[in-house]
Amino acid sequence: MLKNYFKIAIAVLKRRKFFTFISLFGISFTLTILIVLTAFLEVLLSPGYPDVNRKRELFINSVELTNKDRSYIMKAWASFYFVNNFVSKMKSPEMMTMHSGRSTTNAYPNNRKLSVDLMYSDLNFWEVYQFQFLEGKPFNEQQLKNAEQVIVISQDMEQKYFGEGESGIGKDVEVNNLRYKVIGVVKTVPSTVTYIHSDIYLPYTLAANTLKGTSLTGNYIVTILARSPADIPAIQEEYQQLLKKVPHPEKYHDLLFSYADTYLESFTRELFGRSAGSGSSGRDRFFLVMVMMILVFLLLPTVNLMNINVSRIMERSSEIGLRKAFGASSRTLVGQFLVENLILTILGGLIGLLMALLVISILNSSNLISNLNLKINFTVLCYSLLACLVFGLISGVYPAWRMSKLNVVTALKANN
Repeated sequence: MLKNYFKIAIAVLKRRKFFTFISLFGISFTLTILIVLTAFLEVLLSPGYPDVNRKRELFINSVELTNKDRSYIMKAWASFYFVNNFVSKMKSPEMMTMHSGRSTTNAYPNNRKLSVDLMYSDLNFWEVYQFQFLEGKPFNEQQLKNAEQVIVISQDMEQKYFGEGESGIGKDVEVNNLRYKVIGVVKTVPSTVTYIHSDIYLPYTLAANTLKGTSLTGNYIVTILARSPADIPAIQEEYQQLLKKVPHPEKYHDLLFSYADTYLESFTRELFGRSAGSGSSGRDRFFLVMVMMILVFLLLPTVNLMNINVSRIMERSSEIGLRKAFGASSRTLVGQFLVENLILTILGGLIGLLMALLVISILNSSNLISNLNLKINFTVLCYSLLACLVFGLISGVYPAWRMSKLNVVTALKANN
């Protein structure tokens, strides 16, 4: 029976090629966008080089000082003073690291202008994050303590500064009229790993101006590594208790807000979180917005396909009338039409999958996003299949119901 349904479906699709094209285009285009978006979100949120411990990590990426009526707000990354004198005293984490935010400057190798990103870090940075050293090694405790002019650079930086195939180890890099000796080269971090992607990594002691003062806000992001994911709530609670003991300027009264967030929450708090005092990370609102966007995005081609299907049913009214006259039940006709519609959506899904592979290949090779490595995996394929089934069922239910209600006599007269 399914074989016959398939043959009928193909014949129907060939009958009105323009409508078929519109239907397939709507389905495939929608699924292409969803597959690429899902692959992109997975790259952004899933553990990957060199941030392989993300399930055990918490991030402190903001400190906010304000008064009770919130007429004055100071918000920035954490200061060295705050990290060194308070955050570093926490007992529950396995390890933590401090690194600066990324800053951009220019270098001029062989009179060529080269835009480069700089980041300052401590020693634990190289243990919390699992960098792959292609040459050399990270700076050591002695070099950090003495503020030696040494750096670790990315593979991309090595190739751009010294030339393709040239080693940078032991050579000098001049940035901001200062010369630094290259002691290590790491595999380039994809730019999608937002917090730690950089071209050059330096000892934080070289940024002497960020180490002074007693302000709580400054230039540093803290990554806390838990012993296991189960320890994360305890670390977050310890951090909140620690904040109650932190002294701060009188004019801000007692309102000091900061959070040790998971990777996703560190972004959603900024975008979707409510007021800092509410404690809302915005994660639930983020998922709600994403679900609503996907549903609206799916609804448009579904309604379009539904309208086309209703038109097709009206065109096939005489066929439906004949089949009913010869004893075909409404259940049989509805089943046939749903199968036909599922075949159409599955074909659209396959086309969408091929289009997504093409788009992903173009994005990966275009270098629009540095070192982007999108891919379609099992999870993405499952979502694609689910979307096809949803398309097929939703867009086919109402037209199939309309078909089952057609009167035999009216249907037979329709095309006379």
